[in-house]
Amino acid sequence: MNNTTTSAAPSSGAEQTRPRAGFVGLGLMGAPMAANLLRAGWSVTGWNRSPAAVEDLLPLGGSGAAMVADLRDEPVIVFMLPDLSFIEDAATGLLDAWRSSPPEPGTLVVVMSSVSPVGIQDFGRAVIEASGGNATVLDAPVSGGTQGAQQGTLAIMAGGSDEDFARALPALQAMGTTVRRLGGLGAGSLAKACNQLVVGTTTAALAEAAELAERSGLDVEALFDVLSGGLASSRVLEVVGPRLAAEDYTPTGPAKFMHKDLSFVLESARSVGAAVPMASAGVELYAHLIRQGLGDLDLAVVRQAIANLGTTDASHSGTETAKEAAQ
Repeated sequence: MNNTTTSAAPSSGAEQTRPRAGFVGLGLMGAPMAANLLRAGWSVTGWNRSPAAVEDLLPLGGSGAAMVADLRDEPVIVFMLPDLSFIEDAATGLLDAWRSSPPEPGTLVVVMSSVSPVGIQDFGRAVIEASGGNATVLDAPVSGGTQGAQQGTLAIMAGGSDEDFARALPALQAMGTTVRRLGGLGAGSLAKACNQLVVGTTTAALAEAAELAERSGLDVEALFDVLSGGLASSRVLEVVGPRLAAEDYTPTGPAKFMHKDLSFVLESARSVGAAVPMASAGVELYAHLIRQGLGDLDLAVVRQAIANLGTTDASHSGTETAKEAAQ
């Protein structure tokens, strides 16, 4: 890709009146989110480390930027990268450009990745400093997976000022159907951490149930069908249950990110003195998953991680039983 912005078509008078946004990160989640902005009438200029993802945006009416710093004049800049460290690295040139020449007042940086509730506040201060106070950060992580991103039905949890939220709302509503401001900067990321606490531990519990049932001779699909009719029913069971039952670990989102998200729960809990025993157990379980080399597969692969632990535990138990019998 060259060092100039690429566009699907020349701009027109109507194009100039469309709301504008830059979009950084066109992966499994970011690409369909940017596409939904375009469908909602936004003018979107995207950047991605891999240029092929930007090329895919052009037929939809979007444009491509060679560098994140090229987005310096966009009134709204969305970041959808794996973690805050990636965002900080990607934004380095942008912040340098703003130090040389501040952006227009009211410029908004919207971080839609799952990041540390503490770290996002530091990033917010860095953006304010670099922009001379003309740019601010709203954290707005999402839940709903790739299906929600594609269908524009994401749940979006926002943190920031009322004014920033109001400015971002039209863009957020183009990507999600449940959009809430939870408080100041960092509140959205804390809400996402709570969301992941429920999703991660519920998925693990379903995986444990699946393994226990199958090893005991039960049909997992039949079990999950019964569970769906009772108190154990949940959206997690509805969405992840079929993949757990089929042992289908085709990635819809890498399982390794759950370890990161649950670590944010522990970080936030320590800062307020809250006890989070389920999150602590979850962090250890997903650490096992990563050590087993399963981190790039779907979240449902936690069933395989548990199965591997069970095999190890069973072998260890058998060894101990044999030792006891010999004594």
